[in-house]
Amino acid sequence: MAAVKELTVEQKLRALFELQKIDSKIDEIKVLKGELPMEVADLEDELTGLQTRISNIEEEIKALEASIAEYKNARKDSESLIAKYNKQQDNVKNNREFDALTKEIELQNLEIQLSDKKIKDTQEEIVNKEAYLEESKAAIDVKVKDLETKKVELEKIIEETDKEEKDLQQKFEKASSSIEERLITAYTKIKHAYINGLAVVKVERDACGGCFNKVPPQRQAEIKQRKKIIVCEHCGRILVDTDIDG
Repeated sequence: MAAVKELTVEQKLRALFELQKIDSKIDEIKVLKGELPMEVADLEDELTGLQTRISNIEEEIKALEASIAEYKNARKDSESLIAKYNKQQDNVKNNREFDALTKEIELQNLEIQLSDKKIKDTQEEIVNKEAYLEESKAAIDVKVKDLETKKVELEKIIEETDKEEKDLQQKFEKASSSIEERLITAYTKIKHAYINGLAVVKVERDACGGCFNKVPPQRQAEIKQRKKIIVCEHCGRILVDTDIDG
């Protein structure tokens, strides 16, 4: 960072307080947007997940249909063998050959039963997956409509606040350029430590404007003098007097 002109403590405090006001206005805009940016991102992720799920289910159904085709072919093969063995039985020379062919026919009948069961079970599995597929497609329709609604809301807010936010960001950069790096670092660290983003607060009604703990009279007197940067002994926020922006 380029060297900045050395400011008095009072000027630093005024600059930090101005920085805080700009930051707070930027935070207000973020609150106005609310959770919409996160909700839009979450919905987009959910849609991606649903689309992947639908693709997977469709692939699974194709694989199951291919399995049914294989089971039907196996069934036809067994029927052909049965017909073959029945024909061979007409030309056997002894009971041993006849019995052997009978066992082969029984075996192929069992194979047909097994193929039929596999076909039935697989068809039921396809029905279940198709129902799940329809549910997923319906869920996508709902999510898409929800996403479109939230995007319209977000775009409207962005349109209304974009210029103001850019202006504030420029003001923030201009204000921060006059403050030494160590103070900006300290300010940023304190700001990120609290949900409300307040790093610089006034002493009001004898208390810290951040944590509301009492500030001793002697410390208040020092704060009003603006001769040094004083932080709250309870929350660590930078304290300024009520007339700092006067």
